[in-house]
Formats: sequence, structure tokens, C-alpha cells
Amino acid sequence: MRVIVVGLGVQGKKRLAVAGKEAVATVDPFNTEAQYKRIEDVPLDAYDAALVCTPDDAKIGLLTHLLANRKHLLVEKPLFADEPADLQHLKRLAEANHTVCYTAYNHRFEPHFERMKELIESGRLGRIYSARMFYGNGTARLVRDSAWRDKGAGVLPDLGSHLLDTALFWFGKPTAPFRVFSANRFENRAFDHVSFGANGSPVLQMEVTLLSWRNHFYADVFAESGSAHIQSLCKWGPSTFTVRKRKLPSGRPDEEPIALEQADPTWEIEYKYFKRLCMTGGNNIDNDVWINDVLADLSRLALKGVQ
Repeated sequence: MRVIVVGLGVQGKKRLAVAGKEAVATVDPFNTEAQYKRIEDVPLDAYDAALVCTPDDAKIGLLTHLLANRKHLLVEKPLFADEPADLQHLKRLAEANHTVCYTAYNHRFEPHFERMKELIESGRLGRIYSARMFYGNGTARLVRDSAWRDKGAGVLPDLGSHLLDTALFWFGKPTAPFRVFSANRFENRAFDHVSFGANGSPVLQMEVTLLSWRNHFYADVFAESGSAHIQSLCKWGPSTFTVRKRKLPSGRPDEEPIALEQADPTWEIEYKYFKRLCMTGGNNIDNDVWINDVLADLSRLALKGVQ
């Protein structure tokens, strides 16, 4: 498969490295290392698919061009639209032209994320009561100094989209409404710390921040027969997955820990998954529609509450 990389920033360079010899061109209006400044300048017969790693504002137009010209695409999360109808239009284009429109949420390919999903689906934990997730990094200053990142709802769509997608991956689409518990601008113009959740089944509690000086992720799932816990991602390792079996009527549970110390495997695994999709077909735009709707509501609530 011949791919082009659109947007040669941090994420674009990661995608370029993984694509290797399959990458035939790069596109970026600002990076002088790129071979083209505009997607329209790349000959259509030169590539089969695009890896889109651009700022959010440019995505809808780029994806429309690519899908209309029957190109498969992987787009870096999140995929937002001010008008929800724009996402439905992308879905119709992809289906009509038999092309893949896949939004990349690479954490789904974390080994422990996959273990958590398998455990939940196995039924070993029984009824799931609640889940809490934290995602934090220390990029507040980098975001503040960015020409385009420190705006709108800030960290909420950036990292919150990962947590919402993780909830989709593990539990399916939540039905209870989400609400904002707190939203703060400690150092930035946009929000750099937000907590939010939904009082559904399971209860979801989520926290995202740009003010965690050691990058960190954790997830705790509490259930009828025990609990399961993830500490950290492979890229920030060591990453551990622990299953605890409930003691009745009470007591210290037995534990089954698994620890990993390895490089981040998700980029290569996800790229292989994308290539398989290009052979078999499919897209995940319905997930984007739901995430877009939830984050739009949360952003309005956060901005209304703080301003």
C-alpha cells in the first residue's frame, strides 16, 4: 500500500517512521521538509491512502477531499466537527466510495487495555459497578506556547477524547449524560485540568490534566467479584495490570499482577490494523459522532461554568 503523510509535526513524523517505505510523499504547508504544501498538489494516482496528522480545523476539508477521491484514510484523534452533519457526510462518502475512514485511538492497542476488555467481556468480574480513569501529562507550557493548541476547551477534547474512547472500547456506549465536575485554567488560556463523568452503569469518573509533571495514566474498574487496575502506559512504563479477587465477607484480595517494560507497541499494531481495514472495509465514524457530541456538551458546560 502506498501512503502519504499529511501534517509533518510530532504525530506525523511518528506515522511516517512506522509507514517506512510505504510512505511515498509528505504534505505540510509550513514544514520545509515536506514534499508538498497542499494535498491537491499530490498526484491522485501516486497513493492509495493518507495518514492525516493535522490540527483539528483543517481535518474536515482534507478528509472530504480524500474520501471523494476514493482514498483510504487514517486520521489522528480527535475528529471533531462544529456541525455534526459534517461527520455524517464523511460517513456517507466513505460508504459510497468503499473507502476506509478510521480515526486513530492508538491506546486501544495497549496490551493492558486489551487485557481489560477481555476480562470485562469474560464475566469474571461480575457486574461492573464503576470505573475511574486519569490521563495526565506535563505539556501545559508547550500548549500555552503553541500557535493553535491553547484555545477552546483545551485539555478536555485533547485527552478527554482518549478516555471517552476507552469507555466505548471496554463498556460500549454509555447512556447516562455526562457532566463536568470541575474545569480549571491554572496556567493556560484554555482549560488545563478537567474532571467529568456520568452516573450510569457503570459509573464513570474521568480526570484529564496538562499539569502532571510525570506523565501518567491509570484506570480502576470495580465490580461485584473483584477489581482490575492499570497503572501507566507502555510508553511511560513500567505498565502494570492487576486483577484482584474479592474476599467475602471482607479481607485482602488475592492479586494477579502482570508488569510490562517495553517500548510503545501501539503505533505499529494500529498501522497494521489500518492496512487490514483497507482490505476488508469499515470505519469508526459512529464513535466519532458520539465522542463529538459528548465533548461538545461538556465543553459548553465547562465554558459556561467558568466564564
